[in-house]
Amino acid sequence: MLTRRKMYADVPAGQYSPLEAAVGARDGGTIEMVEQAVRHRQTMLAYQPVMQAHPPHQTAFYEGLIRILDDTGRVVPARDFLPMVENTELGREIDCVTLETGLRTLAENPSVRLSLNMSARSIGYKRWMRILDRHLNKDQTLGERLMLEISEASAMTVPELVIDFMDRLQDRSIGFALDDFGGGMTAFRYLKDFFFDAVKIDSQFVRGVHADADNQSVVRALIAVAKQFDMLIIANQVETVEDAEFLAANGVDCLQGYLFGAPTVRPPWIPEGKSATG
Repeated sequence: MLTRRKMYADVPAGQYSPLEAAVGARDGGTIEMVEQAVRHRQTMLAYQPVMQAHPPHQTAFYEGLIRILDDTGRVVPARDFLPMVENTELGREIDCVTLETGLRTLAENPSVRLSLNMSARSIGYKRWMRILDRHLNKDQTLGERLMLEISEASAMTVPELVIDFMDRLQDRSIGFALDDFGGGMTAFRYLKDFFFDAVKIDSQFVRGVHADADNQSVVRALIAVAKQFDMLIIANQVETVEDAEFLAANGVDCLQGYLFGAPTVRPPWIPEGKSATG
C-alpha cells in the first residue's frame, strides 16, 4: 500500500499536492463568487434576534449578518466565505456592503436596533467612513440605534488604532461590542482604554455550559471582568434552555442563538414576499 509520503514523493518542489490544489481551486472559486456577488449587489443581511435574558424577555436588538447569493440564487452564509476574504481588500468591501445595508435598514425602520460586524482592518478605509458619514449626516439618530461588533482577534491586532477609532466616534452615539470575548487574544490591560459598551462571550464557552464545570468557571470569570468595566454581557450560540437558564442566573444580560431564532432574510419588519436585499 502506498503511504501518503510515497504518493507525493514525485511532486516537484514548489508545486501543490493534489489536496492543496483542490483546496486552492475551491478557495479561488469562492473568492471569485464573492467578488461577483459584491459587484452585482447580490448581497443581503440576515437578521438574528438578541433577547433580554431577564423579564420582560423582549428583543433587545438584532444582529445583521452578511449573506451573498451565488449564481444559482442560493443564499450563502458568511462562514462559507468570510474566513477567506476578511483580511483582504474584498473583506473591506464586504464591510462596506454590510454597513450600507444596515444603515439603510435603520433609516427605513425607526423602531429597529442593529449590530453589524466590522473588521479592525476597515478602520481608516475611506469608503467605509464615507458611507457612515453620509447616512449619519442625513439622520444623526441612526447612531443611537447602531452597534459595531469587532472581534477580539481583530481588535487585538491593532489595539491602539481601535481605541483611537472608537474615541473619534464617541460623539456620534454609536455603540461598540467586543465579539468572541475570552477567545484568548485579549490583553486585559487594554479593556480600560477601549470604549466597548458590550461583550459577546466566545461561543466555545457557551455551548453546553450548563453541564461543563470548566466552561462554567470561565464564563463566570468573563462575566466578572465585563461587570467590572460596566459592559453589557451577551452570550452567543445559545441553543438549549438549560444553557440559557445558567447564563441568565450568572449575570448575562442578553442571549442570542437558535434557541430564540435563526438568522433570517425576512425579519418581522419586512413585508411578506420581500427580502432584505442589499
